[in-house]
Amino acid sequence: MQVRSLMPHTLFISDLHLSPDTPASTETLLRFLRETAPSADALYVLGDLFEYWIGDEGLAQPFAKEVAQAFHALAGGGVPVYFMHGNRDFLLGERFAIASGMKLLADPTVVDLYGTPTLLMHGDTLCSGDVEYQKFRAMVRNPAWQQAFLGKPLDERVRMAREVRGKSEQAKQVKDMTIMDVAPATVDDAFRAHGYKRLIHGHTHRPARHAHKVDGRECERWVLADWYDHGSYLLCDAGGCRAQPLG
Repeated sequence: MQVRSLMPHTLFISDLHLSPDTPASTETLLRFLRETAPSADALYVLGDLFEYWIGDEGLAQPFAKEVAQAFHALAGGGVPVYFMHGNRDFLLGERFAIASGMKLLADPTVVDLYGTPTLLMHGDTLCSGDVEYQKFRAMVRNPAWQQAFLGKPLDERVRMAREVRGKSEQAKQVKDMTIMDVAPATVDDAFRAHGYKRLIHGHTHRPARHAHKVDGRECERWVLADWYDHGSYLLCDAGGCRAQPLG
């Protein structure tokens, strides 16, 4: 049963992986933005809003334009919306940010949630055991690579994105599942480096609350759900955080 907070609260989502092929997920998001998010103090999207993003020309797609307009309506209604790049939509840029009313966030970012400093990440950098992926991430986050990619014809970019997505899915079939999850030592280092007791991230598609003890300090890590099979969002208020099923 979905229980919404009557107190001031902030919402977090990630890993929606929207595309023209997932109209149900798009409709779920539109309903969430109309019915759930307007009561929040803010909404944070921690990456992988889209299955892939080949540049802000993607706004020409009707479904992407509809998504941007829905976020813009929420932001225009007084709810700040923040976006952090994921591993699928790292090319989302200022044009989309303006069209959607979103504010782009660096990864990582620290926010104060009702008195609790909270570290926000997409989560892919925490999977340090997946060496092949980390090499790929370093390549595609290089400004020179991005400039060269965005200079290619649109149809070629779409073809390349689909090809990379296909290879990624094939690679997942043979990788050890533990490699694709966060590395405990890397998580501890993130807590240690930022000095905060709470971490919220997505990417791994393994929603849960994890308790960590780092240098004698009690810490908590919240992993956001993907939206492939109903999914959930995270609600945080002065009393803490809790996962809420999508209506």
